[in-house]
Amino acid sequence: MFTDTRLPASTPEAQGIPSTAIHAFVDAVEAQIDRFNSFILLRHGRMVASAWWPPYAPDLPHMLFSLSKSFTSTAIGLAVAEGRLTVDDPVLRFFPDDAPAEVSQNLAAMRVRHLLSMSTGHDVDATGGATSDADGNWARGFLAQPVTHEPGTYFVYNSAATYMLSAIIQKLTDMTLLDYLTPRLFEPLGIEGATWQSCPRGINVGGWGLAIKTQDIACFGQLYLDQGKWQGQQIVPAAWVAEATAKHVNNDNDPKRPVDWKQGYGYQFWRCRHNAYRGDGAFGQYCVVMPDQDAVLAITSGVPDMQAVLNLAWEHLLPAMQDAPLRENGKALQKRLAGLEICPPQGEATSPMAAQVSGKSYRFGKNKQGIRSLRCEFGHKGAVLTMQTADGEDRVELGHGDWKPGAALFDRGETRPVMAGGAWTAPCTYTAQLCFHTTPFIVTTTLRFEGDTVRYQPQVNVGFGPKRRRALLGRQK
Repeated sequence: MFTDTRLPASTPEAQGIPSTAIHAFVDAVEAQIDRFNSFILLRHGRMVASAWWPPYAPDLPHMLFSLSKSFTSTAIGLAVAEGRLTVDDPVLRFFPDDAPAEVSQNLAAMRVRHLLSMSTGHDVDATGGATSDADGNWARGFLAQPVTHEPGTYFVYNSAATYMLSAIIQKLTDMTLLDYLTPRLFEPLGIEGATWQSCPRGINVGGWGLAIKTQDIACFGQLYLDQGKWQGQQIVPAAWVAEATAKHVNNDNDPKRPVDWKQGYGYQFWRCRHNAYRGDGAFGQYCVVMPDQDAVLAITSGVPDMQAVLNLAWEHLLPAMQDAPLRENGKALQKRLAGLEICPPQGEATSPMAAQVSGKSYRFGKNKQGIRSLRCEFGHKGAVLTMQTADGEDRVELGHGDWKPGAALFDRGETRPVMAGGAWTAPCTYTAQLCFHTTPFIVTTTLRFEGDTVRYQPQVNVGFGPKRRRALLGRQK
């Protein structure tokens, strides 16, 4: 099992959990849910189970998406404790130069607590309007959005509200959110190498964009479970932990929202069933705190149905937690966790078609995906695919039967680490898979060769838009 000096290890049975329950949880995850990347389960402050699905690994940070919000909330709590602001301060106090020419009554009434509890009074998420400001001034863009409801009376999930919290921290401290949290939270918890995406004006986006490791998420959850104490030191005021994780607003105004998204919202924390609470992010990034069971569950994943993950935790893990230690029975679980993996495409190392198309270049017509040309080189141990795109050249080496480490274009010209594999899955079809293993995203591309053409069809496991992209037809140059 993975070890971390910050999280003392124990067997599940020693902490009152049968290993069979964790085994059943993992079995259900693999059978019913698209893909986990990692998880850590803590009980009584001890790490009783940890697992990564290679090529995901303990030493890699992972995108948190909106789980970042809970860290932003913590920064506000620390700033309140330092006397820099109160949650009852008007939002406009911090942005006098960005206010609209005419300030509505509802905008004037908006307080920091409304940003924290997603009850700003907006009728819809203000993020699109805020981030589309022509000068990259997201604060001005946020304040320009109509505030339809009286603040505090209406819940709308609103990542731009969290951005405003980050902007307030930077206004008050002349430090980014990341720089502010580093000596106050990250260093005491032993979190190293954290990164946070910024807006065009250099303000950490707050509502998303933080990347840390799974074990760091677990430490953060344990900090909150222990009312802000870490290794005997009060890092976050206990009063803030209680306030931030309490229900401040009803969030059951959307009948389509899953059940664990209707239990109330705190200060950038969701209330759950079973008196639990959590921070979470898109595609299944979780920090679930279960006070009644004295337990924490940290998860990174790439799943389309986030409620399904919680359902399995409530079904298999939570009811299995008992007060007294149990008889040891963990060998089967250890073997199960050691054998987890995400496999690259399975198929043949080569094909008669490989010799015909290897070294050929294919040109594509104008398309929204920005793919201009593709060159394929096939060998018995893998392949090399080189694409010319609107963002530049992307050259990826793919292993056969295993993953080949490298880097690839990810989004808007950004290059990220990747593990790549491929195989001939039919005589004329090569399937390539790119696992961006610091994110939940795995891109699978099929290349079907016929005559002097190639049909290029990419698909991503999860995404904010369509997962299956339109097929493109390329012709040999």
